[in-house]
Amino acid sequence: MESWKKNLWILWFGSFIVSSSFSMVIPFLPLFLIELGVTKHTEMWSGLLFSSAFFAGALSSPFWGAVGDKYGRKPMIIRAGMVLFVIYVLMAFVTNEYQVLILRLLQGLLSGFIPGAIAIVGTNTPEKKVGYALSMMSTATATGGIMGPMIGGTLASLFSNRMAFGLAGVLCFIATLLVIFWVKEEKFVPSKERVSVVNTFKVAGHNKALLTVLALTLLTQFSVMTIEPVLPLYIAQIGGSSSHTSMIAGFVFSIVGIASILFAARWGRLADKIGFHKVLLIGLLASGIGSLAQMLFSNIWAFSAIRFVYGAFFCAVFPALNGLVVRNTPSEFRGRAFSLSQTANQIGGMAGPLFGGLVSGIFNIHSVFMMTGLLMLITTVITYWTMRNSGQSPLPAKNKTSASS
Repeated sequence: MESWKKNLWILWFGSFIVSSSFSMVIPFLPLFLIELGVTKHTEMWSGLLFSSAFFAGALSSPFWGAVGDKYGRKPMIIRAGMVLFVIYVLMAFVTNEYQVLILRLLQGLLSGFIPGAIAIVGTNTPEKKVGYALSMMSTATATGGIMGPMIGGTLASLFSNRMAFGLAGVLCFIATLLVIFWVKEEKFVPSKERVSVVNTFKVAGHNKALLTVLALTLLTQFSVMTIEPVLPLYIAQIGGSSSHTSMIAGFVFSIVGIASILFAARWGRLADKIGFHKVLLIGLLASGIGSLAQMLFSNIWAFSAIRFVYGAFFCAVFPALNGLVVRNTPSEFRGRAFSLSQTANQIGGMAGPLFGGLVSGIFNIHSVFMMTGLLMLITTVITYWTMRNSGQSPLPAKNKTSASS
Protein backbone atom coordinates (compact mmCIF):
# COMPACT_ATOMS: atom_id res chain seq x y z
CA MET A 1 0.00 0.00 0.00
CA GLU A 2 1.24 3.49 -0.85
CA SER A 3 2.49 5.48 2.13
CA TRP A 4 -0.12 8.25 1.81
CA LYS A 5 -2.95 5.71 1.72
CA LYS A 6 -1.59 3.96 4.80
CA ASN A 7 -1.38 7.30 6.63
CA LEU A 8 -4.90 8.20 5.50
CA TRP A 9 -6.51 5.02 6.79
CA ILE A 10 -4.66 5.01 10.10
CA LEU A 11 -5.44 8.69 10.72
CA TRP A 12 -9.02 8.07 9.56
CA PHE A 13 -9.38 5.34 12.16
CA GLY A 14 -7.67 7.46 14.82
CA SER A 15 -9.92 10.46 14.11
CA PHE A 16 -12.95 8.17 14.17
CA ILE A 17 -11.94 6.88 17.60
CA VAL A 18 -11.26 10.37 19.00
CA SER A 19 -14.54 11.69 17.59
CA SER A 20 -16.38 8.68 19.04
CA SER A 21 -14.76 9.14 22.44
CA PHE A 22 -15.80 12.80 22.48
CA SER A 23 -19.42 12.12 21.53
CA MET A 24 -19.57 9.14 23.92
CA VAL A 25 -19.32 11.39 26.96
CA ILE A 26 -20.01 15.05 26.15
CA PRO A 27 -23.77 14.70 25.38
CA PHE A 28 -24.21 13.03 28.77
CA LEU A 29 -22.47 15.71 30.85
CA PRO A 30 -25.78 16.99 32.31
CA LEU A 31 -26.61 13.49 33.55
CA PHE A 32 -23.09 13.10 34.93
CA LEU A 33 -23.50 16.34 36.88
CA ILE A 34 -26.63 14.96 38.50
CA GLU A 35 -24.72 11.79 39.33
CA LEU A 36 -22.11 13.99 41.04
CA GLY A 37 -24.84 15.56 43.18
CA VAL A 38 -25.20 18.88 41.32
CA THR A 39 -28.85 19.82 41.85
CA LYS A 40 -28.67 23.62 41.54
CA HIS A 41 -27.84 25.54 38.36
CA THR A 42 -27.36 22.27 36.46
CA GLU A 43 -28.12 23.91 33.10
CA MET A 44 -25.57 26.66 33.78
CA TRP A 45 -22.89 24.16 34.74
CA SER A 46 -23.69 22.02 31.70
CA GLY A 47 -23.27 24.98 29.35
CA LEU A 48 -20.09 26.09 31.10
CA LEU A 49 -18.51 22.64 30.91
CA PHE A 50 -19.48 22.25 27.26
CA SER A 51 -18.15 25.62 26.12
CA SER A 52 -15.04 25.80 28.34
CA ALA A 53 -13.03 23.30 26.29
CA PHE A 54 -13.93 25.06 23.04
CA PHE A 55 -12.95 28.44 24.47
CA ALA A 56 -9.63 27.10 25.75
CA GLY A 57 -8.99 25.34 22.44
CA ALA A 58 -9.63 28.51 20.47
CA LEU A 59 -6.93 30.25 22.52
CA SER A 60 -4.31 27.49 22.43
CA SER A 61 -4.69 26.15 18.86
CA PRO A 62 -2.39 28.77 17.23
CA PHE A 63 0.40 27.93 19.70
CA TRP A 64 0.23 24.18 19.09
CA GLY A 65 0.04 24.79 15.35
CA ALA A 66 3.29 26.77 15.51
CA VAL A 67 4.95 24.02 17.57
CA GLY A 68 3.76 21.43 15.05
CA ASP A 69 5.20 23.35 12.13
CA LYS A 70 8.57 23.51 13.88
CA TYR A 71 8.85 20.01 15.37
CA GLY A 72 6.37 17.93 13.37
CA ARG A 73 2.61 17.30 13.34
CA LYS A 74 2.99 13.65 14.34
CA PRO A 75 4.49 14.55 17.77
CA MET A 76 1.59 16.98 18.30
CA ILE A 77 -0.97 14.26 17.51
CA ILE A 78 0.75 11.89 19.95
CA ARG A 79 0.82 14.61 22.63
CA ALA A 80 -2.87 15.37 22.11
CA GLY A 81 -3.83 11.69 22.16
CA MET A 82 -2.00 11.06 25.42
CA VAL A 83 -3.59 14.15 26.96
CA LEU A 84 -7.07 12.91 26.02
CA PHE A 85 -6.27 9.48 27.46
CA VAL A 86 -5.20 10.96 30.82
CA ILE A 87 -8.07 13.46 31.01
CA TYR A 88 -10.82 10.97 30.21
CA VAL A 89 -9.44 8.47 32.71
CA LEU A 90 -9.22 11.16 35.40
CA MET A 91 -12.77 12.21 34.53
CA ALA A 92 -13.94 8.76 35.62
CA PHE A 93 -12.71 9.52 39.15
CA VAL A 94 -13.87 13.14 39.71
CA THR A 95 -16.00 13.92 42.76
CA ASN A 96 -17.36 17.41 42.00
CA GLU A 97 -18.17 19.81 39.19
CA TYR A 98 -15.08 21.98 39.76
CA GLN A 99 -12.77 19.08 39.00
CA VAL A 100 -14.71 18.43 35.79
CA LEU A 101 -14.34 22.09 34.81
CA ILE A 102 -10.55 22.01 35.35
CA LEU A 103 -10.22 18.86 33.24
CA ARG A 104 -12.38 20.32 30.47
CA LEU A 105 -10.22 23.45 30.37
CA LEU A 106 -7.07 21.31 30.19
CA GLN A 107 -8.66 19.25 27.43
CA GLY A 108 -9.20 22.40 25.38
CA LEU A 109 -5.75 23.82 26.09
CA LEU A 110 -3.77 20.66 25.35
CA SER A 111 -5.69 18.66 22.74
CA GLY A 112 -5.64 18.92 18.93
CA PHE A 113 -5.60 15.36 17.57
CA ILE A 114 -7.95 15.83 14.61
CA PRO A 115 -6.52 19.16 13.32
CA GLY A 116 -3.04 17.58 13.42
CA ALA A 117 -4.30 14.54 11.55
CA ILE A 118 -5.90 16.72 8.88
CA ALA A 119 -2.63 18.69 8.52
CA ILE A 120 -0.63 15.48 7.90
CA VAL A 121 -3.18 14.16 5.41
CA GLY A 122 -3.35 17.48 3.59
CA THR A 123 0.44 17.69 3.31
CA ASN A 124 1.39 14.07 2.57
CA THR A 125 -1.35 13.27 0.05
CA PRO A 126 -0.65 13.63 -3.70
CA GLU A 127 -2.09 16.88 -5.10
CA LYS A 128 -4.72 15.19 -7.25
CA LYS A 129 -6.04 13.15 -4.29
CA VAL A 130 -6.25 15.87 -1.61
CA GLY A 131 -9.99 16.42 -2.03
CA TYR A 132 -10.77 12.73 -1.65
CA ALA A 133 -8.46 12.37 1.35
CA LEU A 134 -9.87 15.38 3.22
CA SER A 135 -13.43 14.22 2.55
CA MET A 136 -12.57 10.82 3.99
CA MET A 137 -11.30 12.53 7.13
CA SER A 138 -14.65 14.29 7.31
CA THR A 139 -16.46 10.95 7.21
CA ALA A 140 -14.28 9.78 10.11
CA THR A 141 -15.54 12.51 12.43
CA ALA A 142 -19.10 12.12 11.14
CA THR A 143 -19.08 8.36 11.74
CA GLY A 144 -17.58 8.84 15.19
CA GLY A 145 -20.22 11.44 15.98
CA ILE A 146 -22.95 8.91 15.16
CA MET A 147 -21.45 5.89 16.89
CA GLY A 148 -20.25 7.69 20.02
CA PRO A 149 -23.63 8.58 21.57
CA MET A 150 -24.93 5.08 20.97
CA ILE A 151 -21.89 3.49 22.63
CA GLY A 152 -21.81 6.02 25.46
CA GLY A 153 -25.54 5.79 26.11
CA THR A 154 -25.40 1.99 26.20
CA LEU A 155 -22.43 1.98 28.61
CA ALA A 156 -24.07 4.58 30.84
CA SER A 157 -27.28 2.53 30.95
CA LEU A 158 -25.58 -0.81 31.63
CA PHE A 159 -22.83 0.48 33.91
CA SER A 160 -22.29 4.19 34.60
CA ASN A 161 -21.11 7.43 33.03
CA ARG A 162 -17.75 6.84 34.68
CA MET A 163 -17.35 3.66 32.66
CA ALA A 164 -18.02 5.63 29.48
CA PHE A 165 -15.28 8.13 30.39
CA GLY A 166 -12.85 5.31 31.13
CA LEU A 167 -13.52 3.57 27.82
CA ALA A 168 -13.17 6.88 25.96
CA GLY A 169 -9.70 7.25 27.47
CA VAL A 170 -8.68 3.72 26.48
CA LEU A 171 -9.88 4.30 22.91
CA CYS A 172 -7.82 7.51 22.66
CA PHE A 173 -4.77 5.59 23.91
CA ILE A 174 -5.29 2.95 21.20
CA ALA A 175 -5.60 5.66 18.54
CA THR A 176 -2.36 7.22 19.75
CA LEU A 177 -0.51 3.90 19.59
CA LEU A 178 -1.62 3.47 15.97
CA VAL A 179 -0.12 6.87 15.12
CA ILE A 180 3.12 6.15 17.00
CA PHE A 181 3.85 2.90 15.20
CA TRP A 182 2.34 3.28 11.72
CA VAL A 183 2.05 6.92 10.65
CA LYS A 184 4.99 8.40 8.74
CA GLU A 185 5.26 12.15 8.18
CA GLU A 186 7.35 12.09 5.01
CA LYS A 187 6.95 15.58 3.53
CA PHE A 188 7.54 17.58 6.69
CA VAL A 189 9.55 20.75 6.18
CA PRO A 190 10.42 22.28 9.59
CA SER A 191 9.63 25.95 9.97
CA LYS A 192 12.74 28.05 10.58
CA GLU A 193 10.80 30.62 12.55
CA ARG A 194 10.65 30.59 16.33
CA VAL A 195 7.45 29.38 18.00
CA SER A 196 5.34 32.51 18.33
CA VAL A 197 1.59 33.01 18.27
CA VAL A 198 2.11 36.67 17.36
CA ASN A 199 4.23 35.65 14.38
CA THR A 200 1.58 33.11 13.37
CA PHE A 201 -1.05 35.84 13.14
CA LYS A 202 1.41 38.15 11.40
CA VAL A 203 2.20 35.61 8.68
CA ALA A 204 -1.48 34.72 8.27
CA GLY A 205 -2.32 38.41 8.01
CA HIS A 206 -0.24 38.67 4.83
CA ASN A 207 -2.06 35.73 3.22
CA LYS A 208 -5.38 37.20 2.03
CA ALA A 209 -6.59 33.91 0.58
CA LEU A 210 -6.09 32.17 3.95
CA LEU A 211 -7.82 35.01 5.82
CA THR A 212 -10.78 34.60 3.48
CA VAL A 213 -11.00 30.88 4.20
CA LEU A 214 -10.78 31.51 7.96
CA ALA A 215 -13.57 34.08 7.79
CA LEU A 216 -15.74 31.68 5.77
CA THR A 217 -15.05 28.89 8.27
CA LEU A 218 -16.17 31.08 11.17
CA LEU A 219 -19.28 32.27 9.33
CA THR A 220 -20.23 28.75 8.24
CA GLN A 221 -19.81 27.25 11.70
CA PHE A 222 -21.66 30.16 13.28
CA SER A 223 -24.51 29.77 10.79
CA VAL A 224 -24.99 26.03 11.17
CA MET A 225 -24.65 26.07 14.97
CA THR A 226 -27.40 28.67 15.51
CA ILE A 227 -29.96 25.90 15.17
CA GLU A 228 -28.37 23.59 17.77
CA PRO A 229 -30.13 24.91 20.92
CA VAL A 230 -33.63 24.62 19.43
CA LEU A 231 -33.40 21.59 17.16
CA PRO A 232 -34.15 19.06 19.95
CA LEU A 233 -37.17 21.14 20.99
CA TYR A 234 -38.44 21.30 17.42
CA ILE A 235 -38.02 17.55 16.93
CA ALA A 236 -39.95 16.90 20.15
CA GLN A 237 -42.64 19.34 19.03
CA ILE A 238 -43.29 17.79 15.63
CA GLY A 239 -42.64 14.23 16.86
CA GLY A 240 -45.60 14.36 19.22
CA SER A 241 -45.84 12.68 22.61
CA SER A 242 -44.91 9.24 21.37
CA SER A 243 -43.07 6.96 23.78
CA HIS A 244 -40.43 6.64 21.07
CA THR A 245 -39.72 10.38 20.90
CA SER A 246 -36.17 9.98 22.23
CA MET A 247 -35.38 7.30 19.70
CA ILE A 248 -36.83 9.40 16.87
CA ALA A 249 -34.85 12.43 18.02
CA GLY A 250 -31.66 10.36 18.01
CA PHE A 251 -32.40 9.18 14.48
CA VAL A 252 -33.04 12.73 13.21
CA PHE A 253 -29.82 13.95 14.83
CA SER A 254 -27.85 11.12 13.22
CA ILE A 255 -29.28 11.44 9.75
CA VAL A 256 -27.02 14.34 8.74
CA GLY A 257 -23.99 12.27 9.76
CA ILE A 258 -25.31 9.29 7.80
CA ALA A 259 -25.64 11.48 4.70
CA SER A 260 -22.08 12.69 5.25
CA ILE A 261 -20.77 9.13 5.36
CA LEU A 262 -22.54 8.32 2.09
CA PHE A 263 -21.70 11.46 0.11
CA ALA A 264 -18.55 13.14 1.49
CA ALA A 265 -16.10 11.03 -0.54
CA ARG A 266 -18.08 11.77 -3.72
CA TRP A 267 -17.76 15.49 -3.09
CA GLY A 268 -14.04 15.03 -2.47
CA ARG A 269 -13.51 13.33 -5.82
CA LEU A 270 -15.54 16.07 -7.51
CA ALA A 271 -13.43 18.74 -5.79
CA ASP A 272 -10.27 17.12 -7.19
CA LYS A 273 -11.77 17.57 -10.68
CA ILE A 274 -13.53 20.97 -10.60
CA GLY A 275 -11.93 22.71 -7.63
CA PHE A 276 -12.64 23.18 -3.93
CA HIS A 277 -14.11 26.64 -4.41
CA LYS A 278 -16.85 25.41 -6.77
CA VAL A 279 -17.76 22.52 -4.48
CA LEU A 280 -17.84 24.96 -1.54
CA LEU A 281 -20.27 27.23 -3.40
CA ILE A 282 -22.55 24.31 -4.28
CA GLY A 283 -22.49 23.01 -0.71
CA LEU A 284 -23.20 26.39 0.89
CA LEU A 285 -25.99 27.30 -1.54
CA ALA A 286 -27.78 23.96 -1.20
CA SER A 287 -27.31 23.97 2.60
CA GLY A 288 -28.82 27.44 2.86
CA ILE A 289 -31.85 26.42 0.80
CA GLY A 290 -32.10 23.19 2.79
CA SER A 291 -32.08 25.08 6.10
CA LEU A 292 -34.94 27.30 4.92
CA ALA A 293 -36.86 24.28 3.64
CA GLN A 294 -36.74 22.56 7.04
CA MET A 295 -39.13 25.07 8.60
CA LEU A 296 -41.82 24.19 6.05
CA PHE A 297 -42.38 20.63 7.31
CA SER A 298 -44.26 19.71 10.46
CA ASN A 299 -44.23 15.97 9.73
CA ILE A 300 -41.28 14.26 11.40
CA TRP A 301 -40.55 11.93 8.47
CA ALA A 302 -40.71 14.68 5.84
CA PHE A 303 -38.50 16.79 8.10
CA SER A 304 -36.04 13.88 8.37
CA ALA A 305 -35.95 13.53 4.58
CA ILE A 306 -35.09 17.22 4.19
CA ARG A 307 -32.41 16.88 6.89
CA PHE A 308 -30.89 14.00 4.92
CA VAL A 309 -30.78 16.02 1.70
CA TYR A 310 -29.35 18.95 3.63
CA GLY A 311 -26.64 16.68 5.08
CA ALA A 312 -25.81 15.28 1.63
CA PHE A 313 -24.81 18.78 0.51
CA PHE A 314 -23.48 20.25 3.74
CA CYS A 315 -20.88 17.47 4.04
CA ALA A 316 -19.12 19.10 1.07
CA VAL A 317 -18.50 22.37 2.92
CA PHE A 318 -15.83 21.77 5.57
CA PRO A 319 -13.65 19.40 3.49
CA ALA A 320 -13.71 22.08 0.75
CA LEU A 321 -12.67 24.73 3.28
CA ASN A 322 -9.86 22.46 4.49
CA GLY A 323 -8.84 21.89 0.89
CA LEU A 324 -8.61 25.63 0.34
CA VAL A 325 -6.34 25.86 3.40
CA VAL A 326 -4.03 23.32 1.75
CA ARG A 327 -4.17 25.07 -1.62
CA ASN A 328 -3.38 28.51 -0.19
CA THR A 329 -0.59 27.77 2.31
CA PRO A 330 2.97 26.44 1.96
CA SER A 331 3.62 23.12 3.71
CA GLU A 332 5.84 24.68 6.40
CA PHE A 333 2.92 26.87 7.57
CA ARG A 334 0.17 24.30 7.23
CA GLY A 335 0.04 23.22 10.88
CA ARG A 336 -0.47 26.82 11.94
CA ALA A 337 -3.01 27.35 9.16
CA PHE A 338 -5.14 24.41 10.33
CA SER A 339 -4.82 25.54 13.94
CA LEU A 340 -6.17 28.96 12.95
CA SER A 341 -8.97 27.19 11.08
CA GLN A 342 -9.71 25.26 14.26
CA THR A 343 -9.82 28.50 16.24
CA ALA A 344 -12.25 30.05 13.75
CA ASN A 345 -14.36 26.89 13.89
CA GLN A 346 -14.51 26.91 17.69
CA ILE A 347 -15.37 30.61 17.91
CA GLY A 348 -18.25 30.05 15.50
CA GLY A 349 -19.26 26.94 17.44
CA MET A 350 -19.46 28.92 20.69
CA ALA A 351 -21.18 32.02 19.36
CA GLY A 352 -23.71 30.30 17.09
CA PRO A 353 -25.75 28.46 19.77
CA LEU A 354 -25.81 31.55 22.00
CA PHE A 355 -27.18 33.68 19.17
CA GLY A 356 -29.65 31.00 18.07
CA GLY A 357 -30.96 30.57 21.60
CA LEU A 358 -31.39 34.34 21.94
CA VAL A 359 -33.32 34.63 18.67
CA SER A 360 -35.53 31.67 19.59
CA GLY A 361 -36.30 33.24 22.97
CA ILE A 362 -37.26 36.58 21.43
CA PHE A 363 -39.19 35.22 18.42
CA ASN A 364 -39.85 31.48 17.81
CA ILE A 365 -38.19 28.28 16.63
CA HIS A 366 -39.07 28.85 12.96
CA SER A 367 -37.25 32.18 13.02
CA VAL A 368 -34.03 30.33 13.87
CA PHE A 369 -34.38 28.07 10.81
CA MET A 370 -34.92 31.17 8.70
CA MET A 371 -31.92 32.91 10.24
CA THR A 372 -29.70 29.85 9.73
CA GLY A 373 -30.70 29.56 6.08
CA LEU A 374 -30.22 33.26 5.40
CA LEU A 375 -26.81 33.24 7.09
CA MET A 376 -25.74 30.30 4.94
CA LEU A 377 -26.90 32.10 1.80
CA ILE A 378 -25.09 35.27 2.87
CA THR A 379 -21.96 33.16 3.36
CA THR A 380 -22.49 31.78 -0.16
CA VAL A 381 -22.63 35.28 -1.62
CA ILE A 382 -19.50 36.32 0.31
CA THR A 383 -17.71 33.19 -0.92
CA TYR A 384 -18.60 33.90 -4.54
CA TRP A 385 -17.69 37.58 -4.29
CA THR A 386 -14.33 37.12 -2.54
CA MET A 387 -13.21 34.27 -4.76
CA ARG A 388 -14.26 36.05 -7.92
CA ASN A 389 -12.35 39.16 -6.88
CA SER A 390 -9.28 37.10 -6.01
CA GLY A 391 -9.40 35.35 -9.38
CA GLN A 392 -9.93 31.88 -7.88
CA SER A 393 -13.39 30.88 -9.02
CA PRO A 394 -12.72 30.33 -12.72
CA LEU A 395 -9.82 27.95 -12.08
CA PRO A 396 -10.08 24.21 -11.39
CA ALA A 397 -8.17 22.82 -8.42
CA LYS A 398 -5.49 21.15 -10.51
CA ASN A 399 -4.39 24.51 -11.90
CA LYS A 400 -4.24 26.23 -8.55
CA THR A 401 -0.94 27.32 -7.16
CA SER A 402 -0.16 27.57 -3.48
CA ALA A 403 -0.12 31.10 -2.25
CA SER A 404 2.98 32.06 -0.38
CA SER A 405 2.77 33.61 3.02
